[in-house]
Amino acid sequence: MQPQTAADTGEQDDDRHDDRPIIVFDALCVLCSANAQFILRFDKRGHFRLASMQGAVGAALFRRCGIDPDNPETLVIVQGDKVLRDSDAVLAIYDRLGGAWRALTLFKLVPRFLRDRLYRLVARNRYRIFGRRETCWVPTPEQAGRIL
Repeated sequence: MQPQTAADTGEQDDDRHDDRPIIVFDALCVLCSANAQFILRFDKRGHFRLASMQGAVGAALFRRCGIDPDNPETLVIVQGDKVLRDSDAVLAIYDRLGGAWRALTLFKLVPRFLRDRLYRLVARNRYRIFGRRETCWVPTPEQAGRIL
């Protein structure tokens, strides 16, 4: 007996074996939601998928990374067993967007402990500085295929 393929089961192979990085973000945070929309707009190759920490997939990924989804102070990028967080995650996003955005990776020259200190200061105060949504940001139908 031959093993079933994606075509046999009606599933898309990309959905079952998708190893694209997943960015887990706070969909209630105005800054974080704007960043998610920015990524969807400029990630022309569709490199990233996104999951809000308020959803089942995002919350599970946060827990797997040892982060409380009810009290996060970071975004993460998860790809298999590899996890990037804090300023490393932000810089990895700009690097993968390519083009002029890649120039922002020059901030890697700043020592991580300094970059992360600034990142965490903004993250801790994100609701106070940028605001908090009453409901989670909802993607457009065109964007929905990249949201988990």
